Amino acid sequence: MDQASSDIVSLVREIVEPLVADKEAVRVTSSFSETGVEHVEIRVAADDAGKVIGRQGRVIKSIRVLARAAACADGGEVEVELVED
Repeated sequence: MDQASSDIVSLVREIVEPLVADKEAVRVTSSFSETGVEHVEIRVAADDAGKVIGRQGRVIKSIRVLARAAACADGGEVEVELVED
């Protein structure tokens, strides 16, 4: 994981942790596709998924916008996905 990748993972984690009740269940991982696009996966407890999604998906959309802006500043691309445990 390079510096830009770890920065995006840290950014996403810092945004998500205050939103959820079970902070221990938060897992943010990163991988790269063959085309060089970074895929960030957020895992939270099933009870907290709604808090991360937000009304009409506004919170997860905002997280995606911030992650894309951070990646773009470093010259990369990122996709963020929420996975319920």
